[in-house]
Amino acid sequence: MNLTTEQWYVVLLAGAAALLAGGGFVAWWGRRPRDPGEAERRRRAHLNQIGRIVEGHIQEIEEFGVRTPDPLRVPPATARAAQPKAAPPGILLRGPNGQHRVVFYSYSISGVTYETAQDVTGLEERACLERLVAGQPVSVKYDPANPSNSILIADDWSGLH
Repeated sequence: MNLTTEQWYVVLLAGAAALLAGGGFVAWWGRRPRDPGEAERRRRAHLNQIGRIVEGHIQEIEEFGVRTPDPLRVPPATARAAQPKAAPPGILLRGPNGQHRVVFYSYSISGVTYETAQDVTGLEERACLERLVAGQPVSVKYDPANPSNSILIADDWSGLH
């Protein structure tokens, strides 16, 4: 069977397309799911490097997570009322006891007020949460290209006064 030059081009093109598709499939199949904690650390590090600083205010500090009250010490009706709130969307990290420590804050840029939160689980020693109160002024680092992306605390920076 003799193939013409045009037929060889078609065969080579089909082979190249098959190799490219196979390589793309292998790359897609082999990628690992990203660890949410690592993604948050990278986001904080990026904002710490490129972020601009603006003044903001603490709105509140909350603990979220699942606690199991001691059934011998707490009556069932009180136990249900003592359960903490469910964590809001976007809260990624968990502390050693399954708790999240979240600081809600606000800041304004060019007349636009942003209200957001940061999960400070794992950063408590830098945060000094026992000294934080609602209304307290803080410094916020934000992304100039996306002002809604911000942090109060990074691994090596803190905007808490």
